[in-house]
Amino acid sequence: MIGGGWSRRVAEIQPFHVMEVINAVKRLEAQGRHIIRLEVGEPDFPTPPPVLAAAHQSLERDQTRYTAAMGVAELRQAVADWYRRQYNVRIDPARIVITPGTSGAFLLAFGILLDPGDRVAISDPGYPCYPNMIRLLGGEPVPVAVGPEHDYQLSPKLLKPAVEKGLKAALVTSPSNPTGTLISDAAMAEVITLVEGHGGYVISDEIYHGITYERPARTALEFSQEAIVINGFSKFFAMTGWRLGWIIVPPSALRHVESLQQNLFISAPTLSQYAALAAFQCEESLKQQVQAFDRNRIFLVEQLRRLGFIIPVMPTGAFYVYADASQILQRTGHPDTRSFCADLLEHSGVAVTPGLDFGQHKARQHLRFSFATTMENVQEGVARLTAHLQGFPAPTSNSTGRGAKKLSPARGGEKDSTR
Repeated sequence: MIGGGWSRRVAEIQPFHVMEVINAVKRLEAQGRHIIRLEVGEPDFPTPPPVLAAAHQSLERDQTRYTAAMGVAELRQAVADWYRRQYNVRIDPARIVITPGTSGAFLLAFGILLDPGDRVAISDPGYPCYPNMIRLLGGEPVPVAVGPEHDYQLSPKLLKPAVEKGLKAALVTSPSNPTGTLISDAAMAEVITLVEGHGGYVISDEIYHGITYERPARTALEFSQEAIVINGFSKFFAMTGWRLGWIIVPPSALRHVESLQQNLFISAPTLSQYAALAAFQCEESLKQQVQAFDRNRIFLVEQLRRLGFIIPVMPTGAFYVYADASQILQRTGHPDTRSFCADLLEHSGVAVTPGLDFGQHKARQHLRFSFATTMENVQEGVARLTAHLQGFPAPTSNSTGRGAKKLSPARGGEKDSTR
């Protein structure tokens, strides 16, 4: 092959397992099947009408050229005003950089921080793109196994061994994908103190802020002005396809961020920036949607526990339930949740995400349900899941899970039907 082949970094990038699920969903829907989709991390409601109206106005004014690299000044100010209202934190708008989605923000954050071999601590389970982006920019992801005893969040005790070996940064995600948990105020403060005390940075992924149920999320900027904060318009503001995010950095990083933004992206999408100016007018209607998600959350967790899924920590943010399916695997004879999810989709028309997407720590026995949809869909999904499990005998005391029983030919054994 010319040049000896593709880069080793690209070869190390892992694909989304959920994309296999999505491809299988499209195949089944093309056959006329009705699929209940509990796999996608995307709000199942439209972009707010004022945002659409603002986009139309922007087009009519031909606001389609490049903006300044750091973003439209009015939008940066609007984001700063939002932090003052939401968190009582005052931020100079000059520190706010509008990015092409939060993915663009993470590339900027890792780009300004990482030299080859620099280490970044991430929670396991966690968002699957983190390690891939870190590797792509030459860094080394350091997965830290987190469990229900720490609300699936980083803690000083868990981080200390990694910090002592040298860390450039630690990444906190609150609310978390896939677990839907929030870090406690004490843990956030202690993690920041620990990491910054050893010369590192805390990167706070706050994309699910606004979607919380029992207490509000707090921004890392309430604890340190040196924290690097990433958020965007995809989740709470229901603007996923508009690809618009932001990053807030310390003043000393601004020149470097601007240089990277100019070279990597030129600027964030112009139409999306002008449309997003209207997003902050829609907070009350968006909060009503969060209330609907809350009803979905309570119902789904109750029903999953009834069916035998283990959910030791109630999700208090985002729109996910991260469920331990070890008892379900025993009952059905599947070797892991990837196989179970494929079987559930193929035979009962319910799409959920296997835990393998979210790390290595007990990933094979977990799966993620998204309840970012209507209550009717959640109820139908539970009904289909209940009927699906009725096709298997209850677990026995000597059931071992792997190969505990032979699957009937109708269910295709352990074949992964998403391949």
